[in-house]
Amino acid sequence: MTGMKTDRRNFLAAAAIGAAALASPLRVAAQAAPDQRTRRILAIARSEVARAGHRLGRRDIAAIADFGIHSAEQRFHIVNLEAGTLRSFLVAHGSGSDPEHDGWLNGFSNVNGSNATSRGAYVTEEVYQGKYGTSMRLEGLDRDNSNARPRAIVMHPADYARRSFVDQHGKLGRSWGCFALDPDRMSEALQTLQGGSLIFADRLGIGPGGQQVRAPNQRAVAFG
Repeated sequence: MTGMKTDRRNFLAAAAIGAAALASPLRVAAQAAPDQRTRRILAIARSEVARAGHRLGRRDIAAIADFGIHSAEQRFHIVNLEAGTLRSFLVAHGSGSDPEHDGWLNGFSNVNGSNATSRGAYVTEEVYQGKYGTSMRLEGLDRDNSNARPRAIVMHPADYARRSFVDQHGKLGRSWGCFALDPDRMSEALQTLQGGSLIFADRLGIGPGGQQVRAPNQRAVAFG
């Protein structure tokens, strides 16, 4: 009888350990759930990928450039739509969008010679060797960025988009309307986004906690 009681206690103990092991992944999964900012960016990426439809070569990866955030912050988000995750990078905006050079984008333009950033959806095209190194051409899919190719709006590396530039100046430098990224992260961005992926740019202002960012003295967005 004593042996039977011992076996029963051992069985119950083993069952408890097994139940805990089964419950553990659920707790880990709950902890890994996307935060509010990630959820908002994922929702925008999914919506814009769906809107672009057949014009994209791939629909599992997209990038969201949130120009409602100061240039010192990581505001270029590469989204894995299948895994529900994102990686964030620094990105510069155009000098014509920030004439005061205070790090805040004040407006967009689609006009040649404006040196401004254009809002809207882009599709990534060929990789090439340019003035700044390995770069990627983009095609504008919307009325507000339809001149991307004629304006030579591309994604390229730039020293003024490095974290060290922010540490020294409190903001990034400015492009002529291109998506200028930190050279140390450029290879990763190119490899991830090549092949007809979506890049969507707008002044969204989604802060680190998912809260809405309000830029100081923000002027109305201008379209050209």
